[in-house]
Amino acid sequence: MMNRELSMEFVRVTEAAAIASARGVGRGDKNGIDQLAVDAMRKMFDTVNISGTVVIGEGEMDEAPMLYIGEHVGAGGPEVDIAVDPVEGTNLVAKGQPGAIAVIAIAPKGCLLHAPDMYMDKIAVGPRAKGCINIDDPVSANLERVGDLTVVALDRPRHRKIIEEVRAAGARIRLISDGDVDPIINAGIEGTGIHMYIGRGGAPEGVLAAAGLKCLGGDMQARLCPENEEQEERCHKMGISDVKQILTIDDLVKGDDVMFTASGITNCDLLHGVNFFGNGARTHTISMRYATGTVRFVDAVHTFDRSNINIKL
Repeated sequence: MMNRELSMEFVRVTEAAAIASARGVGRGDKNGIDQLAVDAMRKMFDTVNISGTVVIGEGEMDEAPMLYIGEHVGAGGPEVDIAVDPVEGTNLVAKGQPGAIAVIAIAPKGCLLHAPDMYMDKIAVGPRAKGCINIDDPVSANLERVGDLTVVALDRPRHRKIIEEVRAAGARIRLISDGDVDPIINAGIEGTGIHMYIGRGGAPEGVLAAAGLKCLGGDMQARLCPENEEQEERCHKMGISDVKQILTIDDLVKGDDVMFTASGITNCDLLHGVNFFGNGARTHTISMRYATGTVRFVDAVHTFDRSNINIKL
C-alpha cells in the first residue's frame, strides 16, 4: 500500500503545474501553456519517492518529450502507475475561462486502465446514486432512478440527442465547452449542484475522473468508442480485448489504494484558480485517498524566492 505521506507530495506536483500554466491565463497560447505545466510537473515528480510509470500522459514517446506513456518518473520507491493531465482544459486557460485544473491519479502497478487516446462514452454520479446507472439504458431511465438533478454535458453536436432527452425528462442541464474531469468529480461531492455527467469525451480523462470519483464513493460506467480498425487494434495492444465491454468504475480503477489530486488553474465550482501576488501565488487543491476515504482541500501560499516553481511565460 502507498505511504499516506505521499498524498502531500502529489499535492506539490499539481500545484507546480497549476502555477506554471496559470502564467498564461488569457494569453491564447494553449500549446505554450501545456508545455509550461508539463515541464513543472515532470520536474516535481523527480522529487517524489516513487518508482512511477506514466500509463496515461501526453502521448506516445515519439509524440511527447516528457510525461509520455511508458516514461519512468520519481526518485525511487513503491512501483505505481500514474495518470496525468498537466492542464485539463488548455482552451479554458488560453481564453481565461473557468474550469481548468492540473490533475494526477496514482495507483499500484497494474491498477489503472491503460486507456488509449480516443473517445469514450461515460455516465457518472455521486455516492447517493451508486448502483443506479446503466450506460445502455435510455437517458430518461437513468434520470428517473437518480431523481431530481442537474446534469452536465459537453456542448457538442454529438450530444444533441442527449441534451434533448435530459430536457424532455424535466432535469436541469449545464453545458460546458471543455474539460470533463472537473464536472465528474463535482458530481461526487455534495453541495456543488452537479449530480450527473453524461456524454462522450476523452478516454484518458475518463480514467482520471474515475480515480477521483472512486475515492469519493461515486459510480461510473464507460465504453470505449474506437472509430476505425487502427483504433481497435490499439485497444487490443493495450490489453483491451472487448472494445464494446461496459467498463465499471472498478474496471477503470482497480483495487483500494488509489490517490487523486487536482489543483485549480482557473476558478472552478470546487476549486479556486491560481491567484498571483507580488512575490508569490496562492493555490487551491483537492487531495483524495480511497483507502481511508479522506478528502482534503489544501489552500497554500507559495513565496517564490523560497520556491523552485517560479516559472514565467
